[in-house]
Amino acid sequence: MTNTGSTLWAEVDERGRLVLPAEVAARYGLKPGTRARIEPNTNHLRLHRPVTHLAKVYVEPTSLCNIACRTCIRNVWDEPMGMMSAATFERIVEDLSALTPASTVFFGGLGEPLFHPRIVEMVTRVKAIGAPAELITNGTLLDEERARQLIESGLDVLWVSIDGATPESYGDVRLGAALPEVLDNLARFRQLRPGSHRPKPQIGIAFVALKRNIAELPEVIALGRRLGASRFMVSNVLPYTPEMYQEILYGRALTDIAYISSPWLPHLSLPKMEMSEFTQVAFRGALRSGCNVTFAGNNLGGANDACAFVEGGSTSIGWDGSVSPCLSLLHSHVTYLNGRQRHMRRHVMGNVTERRLLDVWSDPSYVAYRQRVQGFAFAPCTFCGGCELIEGNEEDCLGNTFPACGGCLWAQGIIQCP
Repeated sequence: MTNTGSTLWAEVDERGRLVLPAEVAARYGLKPGTRARIEPNTNHLRLHRPVTHLAKVYVEPTSLCNIACRTCIRNVWDEPMGMMSAATFERIVEDLSALTPASTVFFGGLGEPLFHPRIVEMVTRVKAIGAPAELITNGTLLDEERARQLIESGLDVLWVSIDGATPESYGDVRLGAALPEVLDNLARFRQLRPGSHRPKPQIGIAFVALKRNIAELPEVIALGRRLGASRFMVSNVLPYTPEMYQEILYGRALTDIAYISSPWLPHLSLPKMEMSEFTQVAFRGALRSGCNVTFAGNNLGGANDACAFVEGGSTSIGWDGSVSPCLSLLHSHVTYLNGRQRHMRRHVMGNVTERRLLDVWSDPSYVAYRQRVQGFAFAPCTFCGGCELIEGNEEDCLGNTFPACGGCLWAQGIIQCP
């Protein structure tokens, strides 16, 4: 095992075993006795994170919010809403304090974290156990006092949702919020951070792409850079209403994935090139040529069939302490896919008010579920949508029972979370 500069090397010992650098093994939970899936490719092996490694915990401080958004799940929600109690949060922290290395804690979910009166204490508590902490906000409640408190808490990354570059377009999506106020709050937050070449907390911008706002993405990125943002995350919208379904930008993408997923299709390898007036039309045509396409060695076509939450070693905890495999399954909701309404039932593995988080995480049924999802032998509902089974996540045509994940847009790289 060697580490030469910034390059990490693995070695094969005399028994033919692959030996990884200790820091790499620790980072990805590769402890003695763990099993990790290997995915061979032409010139490399992809070693997946073991499903036993808890690397990230999404914590939903509250499901309440101070504004209304066109894109929000609350438009079709009838679940009880509330705020996480101090006792529930403390049970989470006590378990996470036993992990080495510490799991990242991401404060988010389906509410506004800064709406919780104890959110700064929560971040401070997480940092006290040595865990990285991130938080996403709509930015409207980021006043000077809250900004100073978050900086002093040791927060690592502050994500701010900005879905428009003008007050009109922003306000058209984020009802009840004003872009100038959010930008002023973010500018003040940047100024209050201690000076550094790599200032903390880092600032991230999250953008939900719709037909009505996608043209403003370059200007949103420019706004973010002027405000010191070092991270940007763009996601498609998950449509909870017929109105939002008309705003999606991935209808053709799903068709293309369906068409080019076959391993029997020709393989087209494209090099890096300028996206200019000379290449754009040709590039788009190549993507739609009926081939499996790679761009500089990276797959641009075909199905991802990879759960970002399982691959990332994450779990999600709702405000009431319920533990779910992902944010999508944290709450029951209605959404739309391929023109059909889908009733998605939540999937709860346990509750931290009743069992320790690590006991829930290590429960054989939860481990088996993560193994099943990592293999992703689900029906291709995302691309097909040809039968009534797509109208829920109860089962699929291949015999998978609840929760059947074949219609998951996260698993195809359509929807992303920070």
